Amino acid sequence: MWTLYCLGVFHKLPGWLHSLVAGAALIAFYLLFVMYNFLLNLVLYQIVPRRYKQDYLIVLGAGLINGKKVSRLLGSRIDRAIAFSNKQYDKGHKRPKLIMSGGQGKDEDLSEAEAMKNYAVKRGYDPDLILLEDKSTNTYQNMIYSKAVAIKDYGSDKFKAKFFTNNYHLFRAGLYAKMAHLKANGIGSTTRFYFLPNATIREFAGVFIMHKKRHFVIIGLIAILFIVQAVFALLGWTRYLIA
Repeated sequence: MWTLYCLGVFHKLPGWLHSLVAGAALIAFYLLFVMYNFLLNLVLYQIVPRRYKQDYLIVLGAGLINGKKVSRLLGSRIDRAIAFSNKQYDKGHKRPKLIMSGGQGKDEDLSEAEAMKNYAVKRGYDPDLILLEDKSTNTYQNMIYSKAVAIKDYGSDKFKAKFFTNNYHLFRAGLYAKMAHLKANGIGSTTRFYFLPNATIREFAGVFIMHKKRHFVIIGLIAILFIVQAVFALLGWTRYLIA
């Protein structure tokens, strides 16, 4: 709609209708700008520098298959964390502890954290280096409760940590980490291409809702401005029109 408006397609409409179309076009432009900003941040977040001196690697949970089995998507997060740990160890640093973060859903036989630990142990990770956070039910709680687990284990909040999730989820998870005052950047595991578009749209919706008050205020002000203009046009007060 914004493109059509800029091309002058709607300029011959009655003044009141032209104002409404102009308002709708501006709202569409605003939404496109918000989406562009989201996609830009999502891409930039993929290239955060890796620092292989971490104390904890927080792996964010996801739903289990048949209530007990780690899915391929969740497994990719754990594998990515283990690979990071191996590389850190190969560089001569201590091996970090994994914090498996995920509670137990109503349809799950065990917590996501426990299932994730079992998965990592089967892949040779030392169970003594795995901590469980099994109370969280969403990403914000993942960050809050994992931070508490790390502080309890480390003895202070001066630890270094990274969180692991899928690449499409990195930006929103990073926002939640900031909200939880958890100083940790994320590392994303790859996602199958066919799943990526739908997942990215859902992530955009999630980020949009996180800031819904600000967005609704801006959209509301735009709508009110151009509705008032439409009324002025109907009343013949054309000197007040800006569209």
